[in-house]
Amino acid sequence: MKPYAKAMEKLCGIWDGSEGEAAQGYHLCQVTAANLEHNKIIPVYCEAYSSNEKDYVSSTEKVKKVISKVIEKTGTHGVWAIDRMGDCDDIINHFSGNRLKFVTRLKLNRWLNTTNKKGGRISVQAERLERHMNLCHQAQITKIDDGKETVIHITFGITKVALPNNPERWFYAVVIKGFGQHPMILITNLEVNTKESKAIYYVVEVYLTRWKCDECYRYIKQSYNLEDVRVRSYTAIRNTVALVHAIAYFTSVYMGMSLKLKVAVQKIFILSKRFFGVPTFFQYAMADGIFELLKKARTGIEEIKFKGKTGISSDDFQLSLFPD
Repeated sequence: MKPYAKAMEKLCGIWDGSEGEAAQGYHLCQVTAANLEHNKIIPVYCEAYSSNEKDYVSSTEKVKKVISKVIEKTGTHGVWAIDRMGDCDDIINHFSGNRLKFVTRLKLNRWLNTTNKKGGRISVQAERLERHMNLCHQAQITKIDDGKETVIHITFGITKVALPNNPERWFYAVVIKGFGQHPMILITNLEVNTKESKAIYYVVEVYLTRWKCDECYRYIKQSYNLEDVRVRSYTAIRNTVALVHAIAYFTSVYMGMSLKLKVAVQKIFILSKRFFGVPTFFQYAMADGIFELLKKARTGIEEIKFKGKTGISSDDFQLSLFPD
């Protein structure tokens, strides 16, 4: 969001989710990988774009292109989870056409074909789907917010549904009650044992992991002050976002992977002033620790003289994100 910018190239209308209002700025399309244990989050892809750029078609086409770019490198591994932005026939067909497993949250006004309790085929809006099925499964979820634990009791059930434009292709819809005033409806092409509560809850768990990915998006914007970017050209904006995302990957993954950097990671955690247990979100601790470490520097890196393996001082010292 760039509320005060006037000269930045290709500014466009966006929706500011934090403030819940329309604003000026740039869209971000991000892909993050995570495990169900919520202890490993990997920034995979991030692109800033404007709806005023020359070749822009629609947000749906942008999402499809990003999915295609990612699976070129990762294949069909994992399960894709997407919010109500993914409640679109084109995106669902894109997942299915590329043989990708997915869990998508549906809009409440979406129409679905399903069967009623007597076995007859009917057409119903998603928000009324629960009337034609049994929510006979229960679970408890512990939510931690500002150090306080809240236990949420949910009930859920599963049924088969089809999209009106393709009534012969069946998916599973999971309806969950307990998160708010309205039910949450998820659609998936996963093979689910509908008689096992644990198998059905797996679909819920996949989507809840997507909420953890949202925290990664906030981390990238907040810890690196992404909205304070001062560059003016559209290319520079896109490049800056890509560089910030690379740094987020470096602090999230690479430092933990390298044995040589384990000591650095431990010292950075100490500098982040998180002494009492493991922080709830690893990346925040890393960002805070790196800030504490670098703010001690009195000069820029151009003042540093570096002696390599030859022992010769170099004036062209350059930090490397991925050293040998």
